[in-house]
Amino acid sequence: MRPDAWHGPVDADARAAVARLLAGAQHGVVAIVEAGHPVLRRPAEPYTGQVGDLLPALLDVMRATMRAAPGVGLAAPQIGLPLAIAVLEDPGLPAGMEAAADERERTVLPPRVLVNPSYERVGHEDRAFYEGCLSVPGYQGVVRRPRAVRLRGQDEQGRELDEVLTGWPARIVQHETDHLAGVLYVDSVETRSLSTNEMYARAWAGEATPRAAAGALGFRLDS
Repeated sequence: MRPDAWHGPVDADARAAVARLLAGAQHGVVAIVEAGHPVLRRPAEPYTGQVGDLLPALLDVMRATMRAAPGVGLAAPQIGLPLAIAVLEDPGLPAGMEAAADERERTVLPPRVLVNPSYERVGHEDRAFYEGCLSVPGYQGVVRRPRAVRLRGQDEQGRELDEVLTGWPARIVQHETDHLAGVLYVDSVETRSLSTNEMYARAWAGEATPRAAAGALGFRLDS
């Protein structure tokens, strides 16, 4: 990491909080904050360099925690840190689910870091699919989101990001960026779609779209 990537001053309290978090990690993994904790409902502070030289170690812990969960994204507030940082990585769906992957436009998303991200809709298409959240364990629900978004922000090196994402990568970016604004997916979930992980795996995970769930559970799924 370039030493001049972030020019803001180190914040002693923020750095100490990260140091405590790192010291308490078990095999590089820390606890995930669950819904009901105020940190998940407050806008995160823009990152300008508050944690100084601990940023690489923090990102390592975030990645390890995300993978261990497992999940495809993790925002700093989900480990109790109100900073506008998120890590993403999606290996894609397993073999045998190619039809679902195509319908959901779910492609492999290599590991990446978003710092101070924002997004805006591109085009007029929406897509509705089941998604879950590591901070709302045990459940999945259908959320309608823009199919494509323009992402802006920085990476961990401070380099500017400005790109358009489509399909599942766009959904992941929206979900994690929403976390940094104090928004959870349950704020916009189709409530009648809400399913436990066990029921989702049994009844709906194999479906390419939530259409069958919409008919069975009685919620609207616009085309």
